[in-house]
Amino acid sequence: MNQKERMLAGLPYRPGHDGLRELYLNCRRLVYAYNNLHPDKIGERDDLIRRILGKCGERVAVEPPFHCDYGVHIEVGDNFFANFNCVILDVARVMIGKNVMFAPNVGIYAAGHPVHWQSRNSGYEYGREITIGDNVWLGGNVIVNPGINIGNNVVVGSGSVVTRDIPDNMLAAGNPCRVLREITDQDRKYYFRNLEFDVEDY
Repeated sequence: MNQKERMLAGLPYRPGHDGLRELYLNCRRLVYAYNNLHPDKIGERDDLIRRILGKCGERVAVEPPFHCDYGVHIEVGDNFFANFNCVILDVARVMIGKNVMFAPNVGIYAAGHPVHWQSRNSGYEYGREITIGDNVWLGGNVIVNPGINIGNNVVVGSGSVVTRDIPDNMLAAGNPCRVLREITDQDRKYYFRNLEFDVEDY
């Protein structure tokens, strides 16, 4: 299994190998063109965003600036709107349903790094899929962490950091950031939560 295959399988991988660098650079070029498009040429936006994203429904609008890693791993449904400064780190699939709205500065982070410094310094990282259902509104500065599933008909309040799944039909808000526990040498063998490295050079 090469590094690109490992990345898409949710396994620890090293970026920049097996076509990942070329895919990243191609996305950078398209995103640069998108973010620097003159306002008088707004009609060209739709074509560009469809070249950046892996799958688009009808009526997709993304306000620049917009940033993503590869683009091709992002799927959005009909009636998708993302306001200014949206960042989607799509080292894993990011699937977004229909009738979804992102306020400014929303971050969808499917990418992560091991907690233990020695594992992290090895250069391995990981991606975990993120799913956002239909009829969802994410408020300004919302951050969605790797591996999260947000159900249908959900509203997430501004400034929230989503670290756990949210079921259907919920209003959710708040930042759960607080000290939970000490990081120990035991953490070194894990690359994500309780998932252990399957390689020896971490």
